[in-house]
Amino acid sequence: MKKTKITVAVSGLNNTDNPGPGIPVIRALRESDFYDVKIIGLAYENLEPGIYMHEWVDKTYQVPYPSSGSEKLLQRLEYINSIENIDVLIPNFDAELYSFITNSERLKNIGISTFLPTLKQFEERHKANLPEYGKKYDVLVPHSRPINSLSEIYTLTPEFTYPLLVKGKFYDAFVAFNPEQVAQHFNKLVSKWGLPIIIQEFIRGTEVNVIALGDGKGNTIGAVPMRKTYITDKGKAWGGITLDDEEMLRLTTSIIKQTKWRGGMELELIKTNENKYYLVEINPRIPAWVYLAVGAGQNLPEALVKLALGKKVKPFTSYESGKMFIRYSWDMIVNLNEFEKLSTTGEL
Repeated sequence: MKKTKITVAVSGLNNTDNPGPGIPVIRALRESDFYDVKIIGLAYENLEPGIYMHEWVDKTYQVPYPSSGSEKLLQRLEYINSIENIDVLIPNFDAELYSFITNSERLKNIGISTFLPTLKQFEERHKANLPEYGKKYDVLVPHSRPINSLSEIYTLTPEFTYPLLVKGKFYDAFVAFNPEQVAQHFNKLVSKWGLPIIIQEFIRGTEVNVIALGDGKGNTIGAVPMRKTYITDKGKAWGGITLDDEEMLRLTTSIIKQTKWRGGMELELIKTNENKYYLVEINPRIPAWVYLAVGAGQNLPEALVKLALGKKVKPFTSYESGKMFIRYSWDMIVNLNEFEKLSTTGEL
């Protein structure tokens, strides 16, 4: 079968010990049965490893940080698109999603398709809104509340007992055993991600995750559950195994059906010893371990591209349980002139 040539722009090229989803998404698209893909990398920093992985990324452009404002980002994308004629854009960082969601029509007008959650879907699953989310969609969630100042730390008890979790608005979570540790984590997270900081009840159990793709109409295109088998000091999966877990799948399809979720997502769950599942977080995009789902039989990035292009996509009906992934580090040798070129021209 002759493949259709398309150009896909992908962010999240930071394939480090805190990996972005970009390179796994690109690997999945390279294995597509339907598309011959040209990959345009979108990099925020000039040391993101994916920039220099020329076998995966055809050309990279530096883009301004989301904190610079949507207008600068959109102007840069319009320039890139004038050269590359991008068909589909897959953003992979939480912090950039707001800009792309609110400007999806503007992107569409210049020929760039996306397949992202609606603004309502994106906002209501924020960590600060999780208690209301649980009530609305009949999902168990840990008790949590946002705080905006250090003084609020000393009002947490008796509402919370220690240990508890201190979470950043977009990323990062720390266990705290006393108010002093909460204050320490509060300052670190505020400087990195801003307010609010989320205080969450600590649920004892096993962390499990589900990657899923919703079609925006309430249908689940694919879903694969996973348990982390090796976790880094940053809490990131360095190894994992697919699970045969009907309850995790039922919970996922229920959330997608009720919310009519549009795009990729990751559910972070805690499974207790009593076999109860608590939803602790919803990441509104494809997670970095997506290639495990591909290896288990569900090429979700390929399906997302099809949806973005308005194609009909049949839901996946199965996956292989007991499939494992194991990450490893690899030293790339890069010429200094490539680094200099990206730093000075913003392109490589």
